[in-house]
Amino acid sequence: MPNDLYENPPAFHSDDIEPSNQHDAAFHIIPVPWETSVSYGGGTANGPNAILHSSVQLEHWLDGSFPGDAGIYTADPVRCDAPAPTVIENIKVATRAALNINKCPILLGGEHAMTLGPVQACAELDIPFGIVQFDAHADLRYAYQGNLYSHASVMERCTDMGIPLHQIGVRALCKEEADRRIERKVTYLDAADLYWKGYPEQLLPDDFPEHVFITFDVDGLDPSIMPSTGTPVPGGLNWYQAIDGLERALKGRKLLGADFVELAPQAGQHAPDFLVANLIYKFMEIAQRLDCLRS
Repeated sequence: MPNDLYENPPAFHSDDIEPSNQHDAAFHIIPVPWETSVSYGGGTANGPNAILHSSVQLEHWLDGSFPGDAGIYTADPVRCDAPAPTVIENIKVATRAALNINKCPILLGGEHAMTLGPVQACAELDIPFGIVQFDAHADLRYAYQGNLYSHASVMERCTDMGIPLHQIGVRALCKEEADRRIERKVTYLDAADLYWKGYPEQLLPDDFPEHVFITFDVDGLDPSIMPSTGTPVPGGLNWYQAIDGLERALKGRKLLGADFVELAPQAGQHAPDFLVANLIYKFMEIAQRLDCLRS
């Protein structure tokens, strides 16, 4: 895999699917090779390239359909060699380019701090929406290690904007974050309850907005299938729990966009990289089958 974060990698799934232009593609893949506040294991800047290189191993046909036939456009990587506010603005601009033509942006991380960019872009549409977060952590600290733009504070920054939040799979949080959940009226299905009780028939609250943005931190998955992430926590989601959760989160909703973050590739460990590429392609299939895409 190339070391240069901005070297032109393959377009997503381009071995089987001819890359589309911006206007013909339902899905816009936006690589974001950002790594600035990681606090344990590093390597998230290499995540987007790893996902793109793994995606060329995907099969075109998936569970009875061809999700890629809706069109996939892969944008140039967002420049991340700048202070955090500038990077977030760059990410927002790249996301708005897709939203402005009613396409579905799917951002490839990169560390979780990047989610503030697409959330700000969605907020500029002036459409009420909520965030559905798959994660091992709540990310609701006011700041972490003095950094307001930390990956551990990104959901705090998002809920600062008054955006409803529902969390799935959390199993590591501090007292400050538990209190913040109450103050911000954050709803959640934590990993232990999911393990023992399964998903409820209705995942999201009755008053949750129709439009949603999905943020999927891959450490929400169990380390047995996702070791390549900076802060792995035991007791996470398995593959089918992740798929089921995405389906339940999108059922009856309209999708504004999504990101898949915190992959930190490890030399010789190809399975986790391919897992994320496969998860993204499955996400495309779900969004189309459930008729969630804006038009």
